[in-house]
Amino acid sequence: MLKKWLFSELGLVLMTVLCSGLQSCKENNKDTDVVMAEEAMAKPQQNNPKKTLSQDFKDYWYAGKAEITSYILDQARYGENRDGNAVLIYVTEPFLPEVQVKADGSGADNIPVLKLNSTKNYLTGIYPYSIMTSSFYPVNANQHALKVSFSAQEWCGQVYMQLNNREDFEVRSHSYFEAEADQQMSLEKTVLENELWNQLRIDPKGLPMGSFNAIPSFEYIRLAHKPMKAYSAEATLEQSPEGNTYTLRYPELERSLTIAFNTTFPYEITGWKETFTSGFGPSAKTMTTTAKKIRTITTPYWQQNSNEYLYLRDSLGL
Repeated sequence: MLKKWLFSELGLVLMTVLCSGLQSCKENNKDTDVVMAEEAMAKPQQNNPKKTLSQDFKDYWYAGKAEITSYILDQARYGENRDGNAVLIYVTEPFLPEVQVKADGSGADNIPVLKLNSTKNYLTGIYPYSIMTSSFYPVNANQHALKVSFSAQEWCGQVYMQLNNREDFEVRSHSYFEAEADQQMSLEKTVLENELWNQLRIDPKGLPMGSFNAIPSFEYIRLAHKPMKAYSAEATLEQSPEGNTYTLRYPELERSLTIAFNTTFPYEITGWKETFTSGFGPSAKTMTTTAKKIRTITTPYWQQNSNEYLYLRDSLGL
């Protein structure tokens, strides 16, 4: 009987440990994440000079909350404009540079990142599009994004692409299209359009300017069926009391992206527009996608998964 009782108690302990290790992002303790990220900020990441973070930055981004901003979306797709919505979710978290996922515990190698989860939802006729891009950018701004992932779901099928920043940019892509099915490649490191949305929130003055090579957004690459590679780009920053705009142009792709943002910290993004060729074949034409801000809230959304918090979606206009 004693042996049976001991095995039973041991089993309960093991189950408790296992369940604790499998917690989702919604269940993580916010204070633990903040402490882990602040510890990682003090660790040197590489030989590149680190950006000095202001007290305003620390007070805003390490308050144990995420920043969520909703937008009215006018999306160009298949040569027509579609009504939809977009959401930008920014949050800081500790990141494991080798495994390249969020860290579950404190560690000397953890890197603090500003993560952006960007979502879009719109209808193309009878069927819906759901798009999400995640980018993980070091808050010390001393290297490229550590990871970028993209997925699109619609009734025709699914598309997924992921970039890992290792010795080179390691890219894997999966698609239901025959010509783009399963791909794996290595790219030389250069500017990633997806990381610019993170970098802007940390230090707009540090954004790349002039002429350089850049890898366009994963959303554009996949939905426009363009080769995954770097293209020649030109960037400008215009400043005014009403707000700043950062514009990125790709002459070869005949595409441009303009991001509008506030002039003062935390440099909230008020909207954007993207001009490109929409549609295929004879129906293809130059069109513009626009997004205009609805509202911004800061909240620990991962703790708000019960029905009592549904009103927050209404407040965001979603």
